[in-house]
Amino acid sequence: MIHPTAIVESSHVDPSTNVWAFAHILPGARIGRNGNIGDHVYIEGEAVIGDNVTIKNGVSVWDGITIEDGVFVGPAVVFTNDLRPRSPRLPMAEARYSTPESWRVPTRLGYGCSIGGGAVLVAGAHVGCFAMVGAGAVVTRPVEPFALVIGQPARRVGFVCQCGHKLGERWDLADCRACGMTGAQRRRWLEAHGQTA
Repeated sequence: MIHPTAIVESSHVDPSTNVWAFAHILPGARIGRNGNIGDHVYIEGEAVIGDNVTIKNGVSVWDGITIEDGVFVGPAVVFTNDLRPRSPRLPMAEARYSTPESWRVPTRLGYGCSIGGGAVLVAGAHVGCFAMVGAGAVVTRPVEPFALVIGQPARRVGFVCQCGHKLGERWDLADCRACGMTGAQRRRWLEAHGQTA
């Protein structure tokens, strides 16, 4: 379903994905199956979004951002893709912005991770699979799989299971009291899906 007020210029949006009011998807953007793109979401043409992804209202997904399958991006999350931004129209910055490789820093959100509302992800701050970023956190460096991070700047305060339940000190050793998944099962899942811890 594409809302009548949405602008979808990309031919790479799976028809099973919902795109809600006033969203704008630029040509070339890739969006997988069974997604949900909320109101007022802006997606640039070199962004890649996997299957079963939810992006809530008011999020801009810039070139260089990759969102893997099963990710939740809360409302008003902010991504950046340039560590030293200047206006490309500034005469002394023209050379720097002549090619994307000279300034763009990619960011990847790993399989099944969750980004809380209002969080800020600084360029290059990759988030590992099933990690959870608390609302309002400012993520300035990579987040390991299953980590729970909060604060400004974000710091790890624990780990979470694939189901989202908080674990003990070690994600790879703790058994989840909510769903029963063991640390060994989590390790095997990472290995089977080519993910690294």
